[in-house]
Amino acid sequence: MSDPAQTATEEHLPAPHPGLSAPEVAERVARGDVNDVPVRSSRSTAEIVRANVFTRFNAIIGVLFLIILVVGPLQDGLFGFVIVANTAIGIIQELRAKKTLDSLAVIGEARPIVRRDGAPCPIPTSGIVLDDVIELGPGDKCVVDGRVLEADGLEIDESLLTGEADPVLKRPGDPVMSGSFVVAGGGAFAATKVGREAYAAQLAEEASRFTLVHSELRTGISRILKYVTWMMAPTAVGLVVSQLFVQDHDWREAVRRMVAGIVPMVPEGLVLLTSVAFAIGVIRLGRKQCLVQELPAIEGLARVDVVCLDKTGTLTEGGMDVSELRLLDGEGSGEKGGEKDSEKGEAYVRQVLGALGKADPRPNASLQAIIDAYPAPDGSDGPNGSDGPDGADGKEHGAGPRWQCTDSLPFSSARKYSGAALRSPDGESSTWLLGAPDVLLPAGDPALAHVEDLNAKGLRVLLLARATRGLDDPGVTDGVRPTGLVVLEQRLRPDAGATLRYFAEQDVSAKVISGDNAVSVGAVAAKLGLTGAEGPVDARRLPAEREAMGRALDEGAVFGRVTPQQKRDMVGALQHRGHTVAMTGDGVNDVLALKDADIGVSMGSGSEATRAVAQIVLLNNSFATLPSVVAEGRRVIGNITRVATLFLTKTVYSVLLAILVVCSQVPYPFLPRHLTLLSTLTIGIPAFFLALAPNKERAKPHFVRRVMRYAIPAGVIAGVATFAAYLLARHYYTGPGALDAETSAATLTLFLISLWVLAIIARPYTWWRIGLVLAMAAGFLVVLATPWLQHFFALKLVGRTMPWAAVAIAAVAAAVLELAWRWVDRRFPA
Repeated sequence: MSDPAQTATEEHLPAPHPGLSAPEVAERVARGDVNDVPVRSSRSTAEIVRANVFTRFNAIIGVLFLIILVVGPLQDGLFGFVIVANTAIGIIQELRAKKTLDSLAVIGEARPIVRRDGAPCPIPTSGIVLDDVIELGPGDKCVVDGRVLEADGLEIDESLLTGEADPVLKRPGDPVMSGSFVVAGGGAFAATKVGREAYAAQLAEEASRFTLVHSELRTGISRILKYVTWMMAPTAVGLVVSQLFVQDHDWREAVRRMVAGIVPMVPEGLVLLTSVAFAIGVIRLGRKQCLVQELPAIEGLARVDVVCLDKTGTLTEGGMDVSELRLLDGEGSGEKGGEKDSEKGEAYVRQVLGALGKADPRPNASLQAIIDAYPAPDGSDGPNGSDGPDGADGKEHGAGPRWQCTDSLPFSSARKYSGAALRSPDGESSTWLLGAPDVLLPAGDPALAHVEDLNAKGLRVLLLARATRGLDDPGVTDGVRPTGLVVLEQRLRPDAGATLRYFAEQDVSAKVISGDNAVSVGAVAAKLGLTGAEGPVDARRLPAEREAMGRALDEGAVFGRVTPQQKRDMVGALQHRGHTVAMTGDGVNDVLALKDADIGVSMGSGSEATRAVAQIVLLNNSFATLPSVVAEGRRVIGNITRVATLFLTKTVYSVLLAILVVCSQVPYPFLPRHLTLLSTLTIGIPAFFLALAPNKERAKPHFVRRVMRYAIPAGVIAGVATFAAYLLARHYYTGPGALDAETSAATLTLFLISLWVLAIIARPYTWWRIGLVLAMAAGFLVVLATPWLQHFFALKLVGRTMPWAAVAIAAVAAAVLELAWRWVDRRFPA
């Protein structure tokens, strides 16, 4: 038999919409009213091939390669095969990255709950059809446009669409825009626009597509290439004219040496190596169940010096356990005054907690722990596992009248409490609030002393209080009567302590920012060994002015009672003070901060809204993955900065040699095959290994300046020394074959200087770095010692005097390089 009072109440509530039936779904599918927007996490295969093949510099190199094919011989066109090989590597690596990204994107895809034939069921977003009824709860993202059918305190954040941070209260009939997300309450809406008509389709197309967003590394390389293009055009014209004039009897030789002067000016390998390094970084992180939604995020990680951590879900696991229930002020029997029977009083409070739990259809972690400890007191087993009708409380809670919820107020991170209006089995009506004690109680309340003691032990405490006003009253928290304290114990992540130690070792400041009580958060952080956890700060006392807030954030490490808007302000204050900020989070209260942070990191189990705005999603929900992510970012950016010096040193000395040749009206000292050999041994092969090597150094800003401050002096020294050796050889050698001997001497000088630049770049030395430099030197010796390779590369050292003179010039240049390197470090510190 149902309770008459309950039946009467339910008559005024509209019945839940059953959703579409199977035939209705089939009809819409047949009409094409489906949400068939493909999820794109990367470029298509055709786009990858086109982007790697049809580049400005591939066009330049391709034209020069065709010229060499006409004038011959083939070995002078080796640079063309290198470009083909490098382009193929770029395509293959990016296709591998695409495969990983596509598979991970499917794993991380949201599965909204849709009502079909009256039953809720999770389906992929692509399975939604027009008029589907989609349920909503805190953290859920609206994946299609629609109209609200049911609303229970439904608050939706539309900041991603309108820029307005305040959530909007939705009522039945109100529109719902895709791309917004729920911050409080629950409800359901009917899909009115699906597929490419929905605003979500446009958002998804832009957000999930392979995009090259702002990246200092890519911007810097583009700027360098622009400068190179400006220098290359006039230099190439001058080189063509001078070589045709000098070699007027052999135009083929003139063309070959002109091509040799132009090809090394193009640092094509730098662009390729950057793409490959990013792609490999994505693959490596993908294997660790880390979804990189924007490739430049890998670079951003290398620059992070502050990481803001949300306690719940990051330092602690999602679940909690109720460890204790403390009654306050003798309020437990439901009667104002005293407690008639302590046992009966606690049982009453447990029933209230159970009824509160049942009143919220989408409980958060704290309320779920209460539900697990105190089940709703309307089951046949009796409340809290008691003996039911035959137990001490059987008369009250057996199969007779049940607790009823007549009104509810869902939990909101902005309010920091939830509430419900309840009617007890004996007909008494009461309004209850459950939330943060320091929010519900005025300062100085005696109950707060108990709370502080518990918080100091790292325990989370919620206050159950009886309200004297209605839930819709703005002052509902005024004059509440504290009834009991629910003590919750949080489960620490076993790997959180080691992760915090890693950040400390890497000079990355960790800031714990939480909506919980500051003392409690500090106790948790102290257990994990976070430096500065002993001085937690209540965020309500932080200054609002950005500069002052930034100073306070720099000084502190743990901040509690932080509102969602404050999290956003705190990220902005840190950025204002020059910090590169990473923000981690999993709840809707973290979305605004994640969106504004330089790098947003979301847990895979977090809300759809957080996953939508984060650049990186930890699909395994493991905070311990973050060190790997940061390390990968540092490896990529640090190594690219390192090897960029190799490529641009070659560009500088190539331009300088071309200018010196034009001014001196002498034959260009090299053939294309010589520079192909030098580039392969001193740049191409070493750069590939160095780009993939471990590197823990935090990346620094001003990429172009940092690279060019080494590349310009190194290139100038290499160019001047090589040209000096070449001029000396022109005076030393005479007769037939003199040009080949001069070229060989100049090649030896340039190789030794380039090898020394490589040796400097490879520091600090490890066994494999030393082995890499020695292997490149051995490769050149093999060419000099093998007759057919000598013939193939047109390299033959004649006599002893000039080769040793070339070695001596290279040794002097190496010494000058060392001095220049040290002077640059002092004069232009990074």
